[in-house]
Order: sequence, then structure tokens, then C-alpha cells
Amino acid sequence: MKILLIPILGLLAWLPARADFQELVKTGDAHEAKFEFDQALESYLPAEKLEPGNVALLVKISRQYALRMSDLPKDADKLASGRKALNYAERAIAAAPNECDPNLCVAICLGKITPYLGAKEKVEASRKIKEATDKALKIDPKNDYAWHLLGRWHQSLANIGGVTRAMASIIYGGLPAASNEEAVDCFKKAIALNPKRLVHVVELGRTYAMMGNKAEALKYLTKGLAMPNKEKDDPETKQRGQATLKEIS
Repeated sequence: MKILLIPILGLLAWLPARADFQELVKTGDAHEAKFEFDQALESYLPAEKLEPGNVALLVKISRQYALRMSDLPKDADKLASGRKALNYAERAIAAAPNECDPNLCVAICLGKITPYLGAKEKVEASRKIKEATDKALKIDPKNDYAWHLLGRWHQSLANIGGVTRAMASIIYGGLPAASNEEAVDCFKKAIALNPKRLVHVVELGRTYAMMGNKAEALKYLTKGLAMPNKEKDDPETKQRGQATLKEIS
């Protein structure tokens, strides 16, 4: 009888903690939905103490640290938050290397911190972004944001400046294959999977502008800029789109 009581007592002790965990995550999710990332962390971080190996939660925490970057005034603070985001994403990958979200999360975090890195670090980040995105797509080829990130990778590498290009040649031993044409294909796949995500449309338009295809650039930039904001980064995406539209008009 005592042997039977041990697992039962253990279950009874676990149930309240599990309920607390679920309530904390629910509260965090509600704050995230309102783009209240610091408040979301106030719930997610205590939840992490209850279940430190919960992969879905690690991804959520990583996302908060990444998305709050745009609200921070100083570049140093943005980079610090981005590195925290990357740390949580890497923990998620270590726990679940064959799940799509952790790999995608690593690629997103690296993309977020890349503008604040030096030339050598940017190139190394680019390599890791490609690896993580390729793996995410292998796991889930219907993930629209993974196709978007691959498009951004092609777009970025196809249009890098001379110093970074030279550094990439040294680190890669020659530049990997990347082109605006491949970027266009990736963005079109992303749009086919999720036509309501304006960042796919705007970046497709920006890529056409980089290729000198003004007609297609105007078409997609105009369309993307007219779409409603739904995600945290949408205003920033539209600023990029508007800047490109001004350049080609």
C-alpha cells in the first residue's frame, strides 16, 4: 500500500504547480497579444522556474526579448535583449533540435541582432541563420515565416557591401549561392502560405526594387503598405517599404 501511495502523493504535489504554471503562461500570452512584452516576461520567467525545460515556454521567452528590442532607446540595450533572446532560443534547440520553432527562433534572433554586430560577426550570424532556417524548413516546409527568413537571407547576401562581401569570402571560403531571384521565389512561397502577413509582401516589393524592376516593386510595395498592421514589427516593416518606395518614385 505504501508503494502505491508514493506516486499518488507525488501526483498530488505536482498538480498545484502545474496549475500555477498554466496560469502564468496564460497571463503571459494575454500580455504578448497586446505587445506588452515586459509584462509577459513577468509571467513567463516565474513559469520557467516551475518548468525550466519546457520548450514552448523557452521559445515564448525568447520571442519577448527579441520583440522588445524595438522599444529600447539604446543600441547596447537592444543588443543585450537580443542576446538574451538568442540564449533562450539556443536552449530550446538544445532541448528539441528536431522541432521547427526552436530552429526558427534562433534564425529570427540572429536576424534581430545582426544590425548591431561587426562585419565578421554579421557574416558568422548569416551562416547560422541559413543553417537554422534550412533545418526549420526541412522539418516544416509549410512554415511561411521560415520561407520569409530564407528570402531575407538571399536578399541580404545578394546585396551586401564590399567590406562585408570580402569578409564573407574569407569566412565562407567563397560566397555561398544567393540571389535576388531566389529571394523572390522564397517571398512568393511565403505569401502563398500566408497572404495576410504584410512583411512578405513588402519585402518582395523591396527585392524587386533592388533588382531594378520598378513595376513589380511598386505593385507589391503599394499592396503591402495598404495592409493593416497586425504584428509588432509591421510599423517598422512599413517604414522600410516607404523608404524604398520613395527611392524608386
